[in-house]
Amino acid sequence: MKRIIVAMSGGVDSSVAASILIEQGFDVEALFMKNWEEDSEYCSAEQDYNDALQVCNKLNIPLHSINFTKAYWNRVFKHFLDEHKNGRTPNPDILCNTEIKFKEFLQYAIELGADKIATGHYVQNYVKNNQVFLQKGSDKTKDQSYFLYGLNQKQISSAMFPIGNMKKKEVRDRAKKLGFVNYNKKDSVGICFIGERNIKEFLKEYIPENPGDIVNINGDVIGKHEGLMYYTIGQRKGLGIGGGHSTNEGAWYVIDKNLKNNELIVGQGINNNRLFHKNLIASNVHWISGKPPHKNELHAKIRYRAEDVLCKIIMQNKNNIHVQFNKPCFGIAPGQSVVFYDKDICLGGGIIESYSH
Repeated sequence: MKRIIVAMSGGVDSSVAASILIEQGFDVEALFMKNWEEDSEYCSAEQDYNDALQVCNKLNIPLHSINFTKAYWNRVFKHFLDEHKNGRTPNPDILCNTEIKFKEFLQYAIELGADKIATGHYVQNYVKNNQVFLQKGSDKTKDQSYFLYGLNQKQISSAMFPIGNMKKKEVRDRAKKLGFVNYNKKDSVGICFIGERNIKEFLKEYIPENPGDIVNINGDVIGKHEGLMYYTIGQRKGLGIGGGHSTNEGAWYVIDKNLKNNELIVGQGINNNRLFHKNLIASNVHWISGKPPHKNELHAKIRYRAEDVLCKIIMQNKNNIHVQFNKPCFGIAPGQSVVFYDKDICLGGGIIESYSH
């Protein structure tokens, strides 16, 4: 009988994943990992652990725990801060998956005797020509393949995704039926260690303010910003530009950052053509199969929740790629990931470096 160790977060998804594996006849154990030292209303490891324990007791399976806060700080959080200091918009959840959940966690689970690990991600395994890929989860509103594009053949082969073919409502209904305390627990929103806090307020705890001018596309100063690291391309809220600078052209949006002059460049109107671009260059390109796909026409997603847009890819070298979209994309932000799909199969992705018309 295969032993599966489930990454038990205390949330409803991993809890139901464990219950499904037990039903399928696997020898199931759970492992709770702590990645962040501070306990707060936003990231309560103690509450999450207690929820996980209640579920494990109900399922009659052992719950192990492991502290990865040092590895998380060094390999995920430091990079997150460095990227923000450079005026970019990183996605730490992607790095957490490749560096912590499917590396450190996987290694520790194997030491505990696991044949495979399982998680509560909304994604599915897909096998073609003896290679594994990720297929989008059946619940398209919850699909998490975007966050997992950095995984390799070994990592995906070692993982199971029991709820990948379920809808969120089915997961909650099943948890309720099983009497799990967390059946109605809120989905975790955004980055674990930030939770629902304003990212600017969070970053201020780690990166000192560096005020500068907010300028329009003509170079006129129309306001002050607190630091370029607190803003992202396409952002509308929280710019603090008074009504005196408004025209009838609509709301103000961040359209660029001038790092050299410490200027935040803004423009008006959601249809402002400076917010839309058809080309981008990405670095650190990773292909799940280990090599670029044969076809160069794919679909790409430039941020989680963005639509998949038809594109052409041109490999510049092993690490860099030029992406040409067949229609302009809104708010392409350096530091974010561009992820490639062939229909609903995730092939890989890279980090956005620059964009152009």
